[in-house]
Amino acid sequence: MRASLLLLPLLLLLSACQTPRLQRDFDPSRDFAAYRSWSWQEPAVQFKPNDPRINSDLTSQRIRAAVSEQLEQRGLRAATAATTGDLKVQVWVIVDNRQQQVSTQMGGAWGNPWGGGFWGGPSYVETRTVDYQVGTLQIDLLDGKDGKLVWRGSAEQVLRSSQPSPSEREASIRSTVANVLSQYPPR
Repeated sequence: MRASLLLLPLLLLLSACQTPRLQRDFDPSRDFAAYRSWSWQEPAVQFKPNDPRINSDLTSQRIRAAVSEQLEQRGLRAATAATTGDLKVQVWVIVDNRQQQVSTQMGGAWGNPWGGGFWGGPSYVETRTVDYQVGTLQIDLLDGKDGKLVWRGSAEQVLRSSQPSPSEREASIRSTVANVLSQYPPR
């Protein structure tokens, strides 16, 4: 039982150090060089589930600032208030609850039965269910004229159980958005 209690923090520590898993999809028939401006598809940032512990104006502001900065770095300019951009941008923050089975074997036989040093004893396997949350930040780029999805990028990562400070949240959001948009434009 004691070994299993030591394993759980290790599992959580390893998952906190994990890098985000990136994915992307795009319409290969689109000419991405033709997209020069962007605007927000309102609501610009959507949360699923719409839980007040996840959905906050502060998080939305941080995401919007990070996306604006990254699009600017990629040569896309924000459209003026009176016009619609060539691309419309919408961001999703999705949090899923997941479970994982973790098994630990204790006891049993060790050593070399032919050369001595063999030790045997009872063996048992303990299996536990670990609940955890996975957060996904998904950025959708839609064509400003026909409204069709032309590019989607996302990052998925196991969430830490402790809440980071505001500066850590901002740094994490900036880093995640930069990683997702590093895949745009598609090559």
